[in-house]
Amino acid sequence: MGFFDSDIVQQEAKQLFEDYQALIKLGNNYGKFDREGKKLFIDQMEAMMDRYRVFMKRFELSEDFMAQMTMEQLKTQLGQFGVTPQQMFDQMNGTLERMKAELEKQP
Repeated sequence: MGFFDSDIVQQEAKQLFEDYQALIKLGNNYGKFDREGKKLFIDQMEAMMDRYRVFMKRFELSEDFMAQMTMEQLKTQLGQFGVTPQQMFDQMNGTLERMKAELEKQP
């Protein structure tokens, strides 16, 4: 069975994409959130990044040709912006850390 033939992989990919889209949509109102809302949003983004990192690791570790091709395509796409997958995660983590620091400054 191929990597993408797995119902579990398909469901996780679908759920990850839907959750990410919903979180990004919600994030458009981040400036209007109260302190607790901002904390919750940051926590949810951190959890999303963890899920995404695990999902990508599955691609990396899979011996399936299509999974390997998907990983190479991602690396190529990110490379067009001068970023590796690890740098993408590092940048997102840095952004979340700055958001936390800003939140701590607020009364």
